[in-house]
Amino acid sequence: MQSYIPSIGMEVHAELATRSKMFCRCSVAFGGQPNTRTCPICLGLPGTLPVPNRAAVEMVVRTALALNCTIAMRSIFHRKNYFYPDLPKGYQVSQYGDTNPLGYGGYIEIPTSDGGVKRVGIRRVHLEEDTGKLMHLPTGESGIDYNRAGVPLMEIVSEFPPDIQNAEEAKDYLVQLRQILLYLGVCDGKMEEGSLRCEPNISVRLKGAEKLGTKTELKNLNSFKSVQLGVGYETSRQAAVLEKGEKVLQETRGWNEQKEESYLMRIKETENDYRYFPDPDLIPMVFDDAYIEGLRKSLPELPLSKSQRYEKDYGLDRKESWEFLVDPEWSRFYEEAVKLGGDPRLIRNEMVSEFAKHLNETGIPARESRVTPAHIVELTKLKKEGQITSKMGKDVFVAMVKDGRMPAQIVKESGAVQISDESQLTSIIEEVLKTHPDAVAKYKGGQVNVKGFLVGQIMRQSKGQANPEMVQDLLQKALEQA
Repeated sequence: MQSYIPSIGMEVHAELATRSKMFCRCSVAFGGQPNTRTCPICLGLPGTLPVPNRAAVEMVVRTALALNCTIAMRSIFHRKNYFYPDLPKGYQVSQYGDTNPLGYGGYIEIPTSDGGVKRVGIRRVHLEEDTGKLMHLPTGESGIDYNRAGVPLMEIVSEFPPDIQNAEEAKDYLVQLRQILLYLGVCDGKMEEGSLRCEPNISVRLKGAEKLGTKTELKNLNSFKSVQLGVGYETSRQAAVLEKGEKVLQETRGWNEQKEESYLMRIKETENDYRYFPDPDLIPMVFDDAYIEGLRKSLPELPLSKSQRYEKDYGLDRKESWEFLVDPEWSRFYEEAVKLGGDPRLIRNEMVSEFAKHLNETGIPARESRVTPAHIVELTKLKKEGQITSKMGKDVFVAMVKDGRMPAQIVKESGAVQISDESQLTSIIEEVLKTHPDAVAKYKGGQVNVKGFLVGQIMRQSKGQANPEMVQDLLQKALEQA
């Protein structure tokens, strides 16, 4: 097979975290009884007039600023005309044009495997309304739920020609973009609920060719895995089509999760098919410099910048720093613990082990746990100072999760303090060696692996309170002298 170069453009739809819909006061929520969050406006009934949601506009502008876009100081809404059952008005209110969307000409930086970053251009960030949802009923019939119709939807479109050239970069782009949206608080990022949906546009061309190939669009991918698999599959499929001397058709394709393959949905429309024109019911959105600068100053520290700071200030590597950036609350917990005087490395180790395991098992977020940053800091200090062993630390953690007591209090009340007195440990070791002369003989005979058995007996004799490092050193000396 000849060598083909993929080009992947990304269209990402994010449902905005507003309380009401884009042009009416109907509430926004996931699930619920079908068609219970609708009104004449979002159903497009005659005689109704839309009123834009100010909070949604602000969320899109803040996202555009975070993505380094130019802000359209005057922006209008358009009608995108097409007829489909989930579109009650017969058109979708959207935005059209190169410089009319609220944000355009930006970029996002994604981490690369060599420790650097790659810049991916953002063509536009625009605001529109979501459609309803088609439902296939057990009877074999289909129904439509309009609860989602009219929900504020932000579309982020990557630059053309595309900067993304493989499936891994496509996944990394989506991961980074989702993190930015979470830190901005504009979308909950729940891909499994459809709050964040990705539609890659994929084409391949022969290596050395300048003209891009014919693209296909994969619809509504709802996980990082499906994006990576979908882009990879479609790249291979198109290359195989070209190898057979056939033409790749401009299609809209679905993704079958079970079979991990794409399938034809329909021949893709062109822009002219949508007959865009300005919406006569909606006035232009006009901004001034002071308003935009106010929103710019309100932006939080973004994930990539935070990751780089963690590497520089806390000594974490990139993988470790990203462990905390998956969830803004997790990141805030970590930083608060470090500010309380915790060792960044020890805090990290404690959080990603016992604490993360506890949260996963209980299904509760860190902020709702009895464990606070102060608990984690105190626990790591007790271990570092040698007052408790790692094994004892696990028992202390269980106790503080149960009733919220501080680690030092638990240790004091239980009397479970690490034994670091050399004479006391020597006495325990001598007793163990007398009790197991056969093990000592085997060690002297060259079976050094029995040392692990003796360490276990010593820890057992001390009820797990012996200092493990001192046990190793003192036992070695005792065995050499035996």
